[in-house]
Amino acid sequence: MLFSPFLRNVGKTNPVLLVLLFTAAVLAGAFTYQSLQEDFETLDGESYRWHDLQGQWVVINYFAPWCAPCLREMPELASFHQSRPDNTQLFAINYDPKTKSELITMTKEFNITVPVIVSAPDIKLPMSKPPYLPATYIIGPDGEVKETLMGEVTASSLRQRLNELKGAG
Repeated sequence: MLFSPFLRNVGKTNPVLLVLLFTAAVLAGAFTYQSLQEDFETLDGESYRWHDLQGQWVVINYFAPWCAPCLREMPELASFHQSRPDNTQLFAINYDPKTKSELITMTKEFNITVPVIVSAPDIKLPMSKPPYLPATYIIGPDGEVKETLMGEVTASSLRQRLNELKGAG
């Protein structure tokens, strides 16, 4: 019998070994699940994880269609996005939760051309929702918020502040 030595020891399996194997399997599954989860998704379907953005500067702008200064700065953000510095990402996020279809309609209506983050209950951002708008956050390569700019920004003021932060780091 080829399997008889194995079958003889089946009932004698060490319970500690079983617990260790089970724990290892659960941890491997949790790690795999976490590594496949995105932190946020943009309206165009791109998924991002903060871990993958490490080493880059990230600018996140909160806006709303009812916020006149927010809409005034959108062309400036689009200009910044078109000629953003190397190693820099720009995202906008609507202040009020909206479905993808509502976001698509809104971005077309207001000609928003920067990547827009879809607000979801499980979204992971390194900052809390701002108390008022517009609000722009600059996140450093280490994933920490380096600057909070409350009020309207221009492409040149944003570029200048980013250069100052990069020089200080």
